[in-house]
Amino acid sequence: MRDPFCITKIEAWPIALPLRAPFVVASGAMTLAHNVFVRVTLRNGAYGIGEMAPFPEISGEDQAGSLRVFPLAAKVCLGQSVTHFRKVAKQLREVAWQTPAVRCGIETALLDALCRGMGIPLWGLWGGADVRRRETDVTLPIGPRDQVVDTARAWYARGFRIFKMKIGLEVDEDIRRIEAVCAACPHSKFVLDANEGFSLEQASECMKAMERLRLPVMVFEQPVAREDVEGFVALRRSGTIPLAADESVRSVEDARQLIERQAVDVLNLKITKCGVVESMDIAGMARASGLRLMIGGMVESRVAMGCSWSLVLGLGGFEFLDLDMPLLLAGDPVQGGYAYEGPVLQLWGGSGLGMELREEASSVIVVE
Repeated sequence: MRDPFCITKIEAWPIALPLRAPFVVASGAMTLAHNVFVRVTLRNGAYGIGEMAPFPEISGEDQAGSLRVFPLAAKVCLGQSVTHFRKVAKQLREVAWQTPAVRCGIETALLDALCRGMGIPLWGLWGGADVRRRETDVTLPIGPRDQVVDTARAWYARGFRIFKMKIGLEVDEDIRRIEAVCAACPHSKFVLDANEGFSLEQASECMKAMERLRLPVMVFEQPVAREDVEGFVALRRSGTIPLAADESVRSVEDARQLIERQAVDVLNLKITKCGVVESMDIAGMARASGLRLMIGGMVESRVAMGCSWSLVLGLGGFEFLDLDMPLLLAGDPVQGGYAYEGPVLQLWGGSGLGMELREEASSVIVVE
C-alpha cells in the first residue's frame, strides 16, 4: 500500500524580512533578515511550511550557504514517510550537521505537513502538555540610552513587563542603560543577554552591580564565550542570579557537558541552532536533570517562531519565553496561525502551524 504521508516534493526560496529598527547585539547587527522558506508536499496532497533563519554573526550560517546545502538535505527526505520524522531528522543531521538552520527549516515543514495531514495542531503531536496562553518578553537591542528607554516605554505602554536587554559591549554603559529602563518602566523584570560579549571579569562586574543595585534580573544569559564552560562555573559559584546558556548549547552533547559540569541554571533552546527534533531531546534532558528551560529564536517570522511556540504548548516545562521576534519585523509574510495580544501569545485552531503564505515565491529550488 502506498503511504499517503510519503514526501514527494520539497521546495525552498529566499526571503528578505526588514526589521522596524536595527537589531544590535554584542556579536553583530542586522537590519534585514535574509531567511529561507521551505515547503514540503506529501503524496496525500498535504503540505507544510518551514523557515531557515540563519544569523551569520551568531551561528556562522547565511542565506547563500543554506540554499547551497538545501538540495542535498532535501534529497535525503524524498520518498520517506513523515510519520518517521525522527529517522529523517537523524539522516538530516548526518548530511547537514554544520547547518542547523537548514535542518530546522526542513524539519518544521515536515512536521507541519504531517499535522496538516492528520488534522491536528502542531502542538498536538507532542501531547499538549501545557496548552494555555503565555507571556513573552520583548527584546531591547543595544543602542543609545535615551533611545532604548524610549523604545522600552513604547513596549511598556503595550503591556510588556519583561524586557530582554541586549548587553555585552561596555559594562558601565550596560549597567546605566538597565538602570534607566528600570526607572522608566516600574514593576518590570529583566533578562540580560550578553551574546558572549563579556570576559569573565566583565560578566562578574555586571552581575555584582545587578545584585548591589537590587535590579529585578530574572536570568543572565550567555555572559561569556560559548566554549568558556569554566567561566560559567565560576560565575555560578560567585553570584545569585540564575545563568542561562544559549550559544553554548547547540547539541545534545553540549547540553550534557553543561549539565555534568553544573555550569548553568537554564538552557535556552532555539530550533534554528539545534534543529527541531534535537531541541526536543535537549528539553527532555534538561527536565530530567532539574534545569529550567527558556525558548527563543533568531531573527525570524511567525513560521519558525510558531514551531517554537508549539514546543512550549506540546512539551510543557518552559519557564522563560523569548518569542517576540516577529513583533520586531516591519511586516508579516504569513497569515493565520498564532497571534499576539500585547505580550500574550494566543492559541490557534487550525491544523499544523495553521498558517498560509501571503505571497508565492518567485525563485524556487525544487527537489522531487
